[in-house]
Amino acid sequence: MQPAPPDAPRTTILPSLEGLLRFLPQTAEPTDRRVAIVGTFPPRRCGIATFTADVRRSLNLLDGWACDLVRILDDDEALTEEPALYRIRQHVQTDYRKAADRLNHLGIDVVSIQHEFGIFGGIDGAYILDLIDRLTAPVVITMHTVIETPTQGQRHVVAALLRRADQVIVMAKKGADLLNDVYGADPAKVTICPHGTPNRPFARPDSFKASLGLSPYKVLLTFGLLSPGKGLETLIAAMPQIVAAHPDALYVVLGATHPNLKRVDGEAYRDGLIRLAEDLGVADHIRFVDAFVDDALLLTYLSAADIYVTPYLNQAQVTSGTLAYAIALGKPVISTPFWHATEWVDETCGALVDFGDSAGFAAVISRLLEDPAQLLAAGQSAYAKGRTTIWERSAEAYAAAFQTAITRRQEPHLPAPRLTDQSLPSLLAVQRVTDACGIMQHASYGIDNRAHGYCIDDAVRALILIQRFRELGHKNHTLDHLERTYAAFVQHAWNPDTQRFRNFMGYNRTWLEAEGSPDSNGRTFWALGETACYAEHEQVRLWAIALAKEVGPSAATLGSLRAQCFTILGAVSLLHGEPHNLAVYDMLVQHAEGLMARFETHSAPTWQWLEPSLSYDNARIPQALIAAGVSLSRPDMLAIGLKTLAWLDTIQKSPNGFFRAVGSSTPATAFAPPRLLDQQPIEACATIDAALAAYAATKQSKWLIMAQTAHAWFFGENDNGLPLSDQRGGCFDGLTETGVNRNQGAESILALQMANCAMARVTSVGISPPARPIGLSM
Repeated sequence: MQPAPPDAPRTTILPSLEGLLRFLPQTAEPTDRRVAIVGTFPPRRCGIATFTADVRRSLNLLDGWACDLVRILDDDEALTEEPALYRIRQHVQTDYRKAADRLNHLGIDVVSIQHEFGIFGGIDGAYILDLIDRLTAPVVITMHTVIETPTQGQRHVVAALLRRADQVIVMAKKGADLLNDVYGADPAKVTICPHGTPNRPFARPDSFKASLGLSPYKVLLTFGLLSPGKGLETLIAAMPQIVAAHPDALYVVLGATHPNLKRVDGEAYRDGLIRLAEDLGVADHIRFVDAFVDDALLLTYLSAADIYVTPYLNQAQVTSGTLAYAIALGKPVISTPFWHATEWVDETCGALVDFGDSAGFAAVISRLLEDPAQLLAAGQSAYAKGRTTIWERSAEAYAAAFQTAITRRQEPHLPAPRLTDQSLPSLLAVQRVTDACGIMQHASYGIDNRAHGYCIDDAVRALILIQRFRELGHKNHTLDHLERTYAAFVQHAWNPDTQRFRNFMGYNRTWLEAEGSPDSNGRTFWALGETACYAEHEQVRLWAIALAKEVGPSAATLGSLRAQCFTILGAVSLLHGEPHNLAVYDMLVQHAEGLMARFETHSAPTWQWLEPSLSYDNARIPQALIAAGVSLSRPDMLAIGLKTLAWLDTIQKSPNGFFRAVGSSTPATAFAPPRLLDQQPIEACATIDAALAAYAATKQSKWLIMAQTAHAWFFGENDNGLPLSDQRGGCFDGLTETGVNRNQGAESILALQMANCAMARVTSVGISPPARPIGLSM
């Protein structure tokens, strides 16, 4: 920071913090709560599509709720006339972000995500996080599958979903137990809502058989998309013994081959089942119905069945829609003991048989068919159980979860008041200090000081700022040009001989050092992570991913506290897009554990900090702990991050409640109180980012207030009562003892605009059309 020129006049352009409450939106209670349900949808042939359609239909029949659709399309799926708020192409990452922007614009009250691995794009379905991260409405996630032994990538995605969700729905107690035990879910967030089922009267099977050509058989039925995991071989192998006791037994296998299996192997699996039946001499007692049936035909087949059979081979199935339907229609169920079945099937309504035990299935089924009274009693017991799961009850349970999510979100959101354009994101000043090489480091007043040239610190701050604009949904040639300029500077700064980035470059475009400081290297890794995660263009993302991979071993060895914090922030962003990246994961764990050790070493009851003195960019330290705690599902890290941020807030607050940045002249003496001046913009910017990270992790409004207080510092709510922003997106270099430092260096300008973008993420700024950022041609 250069010496300060003469002071500016004292003016205040924003009201006090208390006055901000007057700008809170006053909304009327709508007649219906609007729900957007995100999932696959018919005619796509999968269980989630059917479930999504049923949930939507049931909610629309419930008073007080209106449910619209955001439809996930696979590569082969054609558009239909079915109305939808948005259609997301499964493997197009930007579609997820655009869908979120659309839902935000429409003012949806709650978003219901139907989650299943395989229906969302990205590694382990990570693209769905792009949608959830941008949503302003509460999010309720239905977990159709909960994996007991997930891969690292699956664990990362599920943990991220659980953190971001306001409520989580599972369909079985086992699912709730796994979320709690394996993924560390908050039990208060998790609701058990059994799979919904049709509301049909109890009926005897014989009255439905004729229409399907099933008279006079005793019908065993399995329904679902054919795949090896269904265990159909087990039941086919049981049929000779069953037929010997009951020559009128017929096993109906209802369902098309799973599309993914058919795409690879054609009908080889079905043909193998048919050959097995022929080899066992029971081909005439097994009927394959190769069709993806609609609800009406499915219910007719279920009604015609005497016994429903689920011989599944995999215990780890939390939900089976077909099992739920069979019970609801009053079918005795003979099943293997997969998780969902163990919670619903007992001796009153059927039986459980060991996996792969064909003889056991044959014995149980034969005994049940021999006793019509017992068969009827088992069906009536199943029907009674199923009454609690009909779609009307399911819709009510969903509505209750939605209302809980909405209620939990009803804490004050403090929007940046639109008294001036200065609180809106702007690139005018950023463009002013950027040339074809990079971004000028310092300025005399508002004139570039070429004597100080360029530095990578500011280039990567600018690259991060570009990604902040990307997060707000903006894309244009100006952003593209600036992004490529800063990226090229970063690329040129990498010194493969030293395995470090250079930092300072003269105006004559010669490097002034072989390697930069550890902090500048850590900050550069952070920018690469942000760019890899949020860049609009694939070539830029691939560049950032490749360079981050090359730089990674060097970043893992950075030893300074802030360098480690910056590296953590970059690693968290990289893992957002590449949850399977073990090298980045290990680096994140290593540096985060290092921060925890520092806290243990230096903290004391009155000094809740990771080093014996306060320095610069202080809030990045708790921000890194919060980000690592969230990413690694480490409540202990998150707790220390929140504790240190709360302590820092007490240090950075004046008696009248203003934000008071730790002055850059604060001595490095152990436990020394901070100097009031010179206060620099990067402290306010870092505090805003850290506070909003804390809010995202806890939904506690005190963190929003902290962010707003730090943001107001730029506009005059500070010790000197002087604004640091100007009308063209610039920012003065800091508060001095007598006024403001009137120079406008790149660091200060970037800090203001990063702060404006951050606050725009928690308000409508930068999303709704009236808030178009200044200096952008959209």
